[in-house]
Amino acid sequence: MAHLAVALLAFAMLSVVFAGPGWWALLLVIPVMLSLVIVRYRTTADRETVTARTLLGSEKLRWDDIDGLRFGRRAWAVARRRDGTEISLPAVTFATLPLLAAASGGRVPNPYD
Repeated sequence: MAHLAVALLAFAMLSVVFAGPGWWALLLVIPVMLSLVIVRYRTTADRETVTARTLLGSEKLRWDDIDGLRFGRRAWAVARRRDGTEISLPAVTFATLPLLAAASGGRVPNPYD
């Protein structure tokens, strides 16, 4: 669905690009970058590890290294490590928490149970 929104944005920008000077075609870089962000930002989890992928890198954590999860002002969950540092879990929202709970093998409680 997110890529569909980016495609609609690109289509809407075409009228501006065709109406303006030739260098305005550079505006089409914006939808390309948005699609790149959509593809890169994600959190994958299995029974042993959680991998948080951002635009420029990724970080893998073992479930045993995670002390807890919290939801703050941002839309995504934040994992608190045992050493006190925190890492954002892209695309993990309160609505998708049951999927993370299932992948964790019971380490994360399902709030809807």
